[in-house]
Amino acid sequence: MREAAIAPERCALCDRPLGTRTEWHHPVPRSQGGRETVPVHPICHRTIHATFSNHELARTFPDLDAVRAHPEIGRFLRWVSDKPADFHAPTRRRAS
Repeated sequence: MREAAIAPERCALCDRPLGTRTEWHHPVPRSQGGRETVPVHPICHRTIHATFSNHELARTFPDLDAVRAHPEIGRFLRWVSDKPADFHAPTRRRAS
């Protein structure tokens, strides 16, 4: 669960410093019984959910190391690595 007293400093997905907006990602979605949350940039959060369904996150990608190892996420991480903390761009959903 979130630590209310300690403000997170880095995104759990891309490891860049967090900016003015922080979102909380459930590595195992709440709908699949997940309780833990980790801090992420909004663009990182949207990319995770644009790439994986909640079922995939719960069954195949329940930890962020597995998420980072996925080719689409790896490409995203290389692209976003030099962007400022509050960078925003439209997020594309994967083709179904």
